[in-house]
Amino acid sequence: MTAAGDEMYALVERMYPLCRSITGDGVRATLDIVGEYIPLQVHEVPTGTQVLDWTVPQEWNIRDAYIADPDGHRVVDFAASSLHVLGYSVPVSRTMPLSELRAHLHTLPDHPSWVPYRTSYYKPEWGFCLTQETLDAMPDCEYEVRIDSTLADGHLTYAEHVVPGQVPDEVIVSCHVCHPSLANDNLAGIAVAAFLARALAAQMPYYTYRFLFAPGTIGAITWLARNAERVERVKHGLVLACAGDPGSLTYKQSRRGDAEIDRVMRHVLAASERPHRVTEFTPYGYDERQFCSPGFNLGVGSLTRTPYAGYPEYHTSADNLDFVSPQAMADTLAVCREAFTVLDRNRQYVNLSPYGEPQLGRRGLYDALGGRSDTKQAQMAMLWVLNLSDGEHSLLDVAERSGLPFSAVAAAADALHGAGLIKA
Repeated sequence: MTAAGDEMYALVERMYPLCRSITGDGVRATLDIVGEYIPLQVHEVPTGTQVLDWTVPQEWNIRDAYIADPDGHRVVDFAASSLHVLGYSVPVSRTMPLSELRAHLHTLPDHPSWVPYRTSYYKPEWGFCLTQETLDAMPDCEYEVRIDSTLADGHLTYAEHVVPGQVPDEVIVSCHVCHPSLANDNLAGIAVAAFLARALAAQMPYYTYRFLFAPGTIGAITWLARNAERVERVKHGLVLACAGDPGSLTYKQSRRGDAEIDRVMRHVLAASERPHRVTEFTPYGYDERQFCSPGFNLGVGSLTRTPYAGYPEYHTSADNLDFVSPQAMADTLAVCREAFTVLDRNRQYVNLSPYGEPQLGRRGLYDALGGRSDTKQAQMAMLWVLNLSDGEHSLLDVAERSGLPFSAVAAAADALHGAGLIKA
């Protein structure tokens, strides 16, 4: 898993300098990079398209931006960091005193060496983000202010990657691609999603897995609006974000609270004995709130390490390449793989010999256990599966009730199915 962690970190490094927003060339460049790891189907949705209660906005692109002092020195420079400009800033080219400029400057007085991340997607505005230290050092003089940006009719861009399964029922994995140079929120989530897709493709999964790389809020809403006929296929889902910070894992349950993905994540996290938290659904956060809106009410939860707004570095320049690690991303990836292994394998079975305990020995099932270090556990798993294979209990039910590892229960089910004692 160390190699995967290093590769994911390298992917985050490549994406980090790009200026992303809810539309524009930064999103396309990011998807181009992800497309080197997994094939993507890229969708372009025109400005003005009605998507549920929203409308696709104009496309925003930026080439340069700065605040320069009378000597021409760039006090604030977009070229140094994409965070220095208020996202979706309208173009401006003016000279003004600091007293007038202050109304357009955003800082973090409590963290004077950090640059905040700020946006104004749906209200025409312009501004700069800078450190409080920089602002405090700016003399009261005239400054040249320039933002070379465009807001024009264009497109909203998102991409999908599908891992075909044995059945058309889908698991959706969603991550947002709209934030600029923020490593944890959400470049780490993008990287984990890409490597999770690669891992699933090598396993011939039961479910079909659809990975969605889209700008936050408007991207998920756009996908839902354009895929109304497919939504009923979505049986489970997971939103990935903040996947690389040093905190422990947090799973936020779906609106339902008892969706299968909720049970699976609770079981896997508890069984792994990792430090973790499971929280209730709230209609605030990432795109789980779109998938879990009452009209859709999909079984989609959210997996993060430290949740949004739960760490001081959130939405600041301190969410940088030093804040994320290969080890944390590898751990997040491992939990996702464990969870989807359980989800993919969880079935209900019917005992074909339900009257009394069937004779396992003459079917070679006891002989197959001979010499195993976990013989007793494997035998108990068979007995539990036989007893609870009544068409009403799943393998996860068996694991939880018996206290046995899900892997042992699934192996027992395979053996019993092969012997003709149970059927799905």
